[in-house]
Amino acid sequence: MKKYLIVVLVGTLSSFTIYNQLQVQEIVDKAIENAGGSRYDHAVIHFTFRGKQYSSKRDGGTYQLERFVEGSEGVIHDVVSNSGLERTIENCKVKVADSLITKISDGVNSVHYFAGLPFGLNADAVNKELVGESTVLGKRYYKIKVTFDQEGGGTDFEDEFLYWIHKDNFTIDYLAYKYAVNEGGIRFREAYNPRVVNGIRFVDYSNYKTDDLKTPLSDLDQLFENKKLKLLSKIALEDIYVYIDKVAAN
Repeated sequence: MKKYLIVVLVGTLSSFTIYNQLQVQEIVDKAIENAGGSRYDHAVIHFTFRGKQYSSKRDGGTYQLERFVEGSEGVIHDVVSNSGLERTIENCKVKVADSLITKISDGVNSVHYFAGLPFGLNADAVNKELVGESTVLGKRYYKIKVTFDQEGGGTDFEDEFLYWIHKDNFTIDYLAYKYAVNEGGIRFREAYNPRVVNGIRFVDYSNYKTDDLKTPLSDLDQLFENKKLKLLSKIALEDIYVYIDKVAAN
């Protein structure tokens, strides 16, 4: 059901204007439902990214995010879960140095976060704001700003994101983010190659950058249209497999 927003322009009855406008939570909920909805909650997902194997398993509030890497000592298996980080090499558990725990966990989390979008946008530490609308390449979008609480927001809680969600089909076609690590940077991603695997939608991205770190994220769509951004890389998922535990879902 659509909600109604009342905006006071002056201080009289004749000054009330009513807009039939979706609120930010409704927009995000529709995007998640369109991309897989409740199927995310009980999904086992496998994919390959840049030669590394990734796997995730969710069962309601519990999760397990995995990465498999071929190393000089054998297969390194990293698991990030509700319990923290665990690493094994050739199935033997090894102790991870305290200085590496955050780096390894962030590396695993980041790949799974982008691969699973828009699912993560309803996490407890996420703050969402509808900051406007725009037209990109002739299509209309809601612009959703996302920030994170320090508690539960991870080590990169100061990062800022902006999502362009299509006004009719509620897909995330573009996203941008500003990060602080490694002297900081700004990225703009254009989604391509959408496909649905067992009811869950996945996309790949063309990854662009601007060297002007003062650029507001909200300006990046027009810079993209005007070909003012530099193509940095392609971000593509391969060999995607999805299994939905229907017993747990019921």
